[in-house]
Amino acid sequence: MTVVYDIPASDLIEVTSKDLKEKLKLKQPEWALWAKTGAHKEKSPTDADWWWIRAASILRRVYIDGPVGVSRLRTFYGGKKNRGHKPDKFVKAGGKILRTILQDLDNHGFTEKVDKGRKITPKGQSYLDKMAMIVKNKGVDNG
Repeated sequence: MTVVYDIPASDLIEVTSKDLKEKLKLKQPEWALWAKTGAHKEKSPTDADWWWIRAASILRRVYIDGPVGVSRLRTFYGGKKNRGHKPDKFVKAGGKILRTILQDLDNHGFTEKVDKGRKITPKGQSYLDKMAMIVKNKGVDNG
C-alpha cells in the first residue's frame, strides 16, 4: 500500500490541492486575496490557487510531524526578511492563514486538537493515503 512517505511532496500537494478545491469545496476567505503569507514577503502570492496549495501542504505537514501547533508551522513556513543594507534575518510566517486552514481541516474531520497542537485523524490519514495512491497510479513524476 502506498503512503505519503512514498510519494514526492510536490506531486502529492498538487493532487491534494486540486481535490480540496474541487471536490471538498474548501473555502478561501475574501481577505486571502490581499494577504501576505508573512513579514518576510514583499507581496501577496500571485498564484490564484495558493490557498489550497498551502492547505494541502499543511495537511501533509500535520501527517508527517503531528502533533504540531501553529507556532511550529509558522517557523516551517517562515523565511529570510530583506532588511536593506543590514543582514537578512529569519522571521516566522503569519499565523492567521495557518490557524484558519487548520480550523477548516478540523471542520472537515481531517485533523483534531490535542494537548500539543493538532494531529491527523484516521479520516485525514486515509484521505492523504488515497491521494498518494492516485499520484502513484497516475505516474506523476518530476522529470
